[in-house]
Amino acid sequence: MAARDPDYVKKAHGGYFNVFLAAFGDEQGERWDSFMVVDGEFPDKNDLHCYDGFVVSGSPCDAYGNDEWILELCLLLQTLHSLKKKVLGICFGHQVLCRALGGRVGKATTGWDIGLRRVRIMEDLLPAGSSFLEDLSRMSPPSLSIIECHQDEVWEVPSEAKVIAFSDKTGVEMFAIGDHILGIQGHPEYTKDIVCSIIDRLLDDCCIEREFAEKAKCGLEGADEPDRSRWEKICRNFLKES
Repeated sequence: MAARDPDYVKKAHGGYFNVFLAAFGDEQGERWDSFMVVDGEFPDKNDLHCYDGFVVSGSPCDAYGNDEWILELCLLLQTLHSLKKKVLGICFGHQVLCRALGGRVGKATTGWDIGLRRVRIMEDLLPAGSSFLEDLSRMSPPSLSIIECHQDEVWEVPSEAKVIAFSDKTGVEMFAIGDHILGIQGHPEYTKDIVCSIIDRLLDDCCIEREFAEKAKCGLEGADEPDRSRWEKICRNFLKES
């Protein structure tokens, strides 16, 4: 967890950890542990082998920042990559995963992206022989809608990574390395009420203008639901297929 629970998410959903469990945890007997890396809480390096996979959440912090916990997270992600552990990065997690493995991230050249965005899945998915990417190619329509909430983006993916999705707003919506690394810029776990509460908080904190906030909320209210079930299936398949 790279973010602390805001009051609304705690009240309505029991915290972000429960939001992720509802989206990605679908098997009896699974054990999910939560580590508040934003507060310096990390898994013991001697216990990494006990886990099948890891999910890195979104965050209000900059993935290119040099806070101590962000630098420690980068080191952890490098270790997990060397161990070929499954790592799914969401929003900030997507960006910090890219940074840790040699890519470049920074402020989005087109500014904030908040609301529903249609993401186009690349038809020519590589590397060859990657079972997860082959499954993704078979199961996904050419594009899927997802909730976005970010002002930073991936500028350049790591040398061994493959860009597998883009949108008209963001050039790297998804990237993958083999079968064990997946970054998603959007939020497959978010519901509309969560992002609307974030818009209110960003407005209260003077991070966005009122006109922008109202336009974003109106766009969400008038839009169809995001393709959450498909995104959840994509993430589950990635995390749980050997």
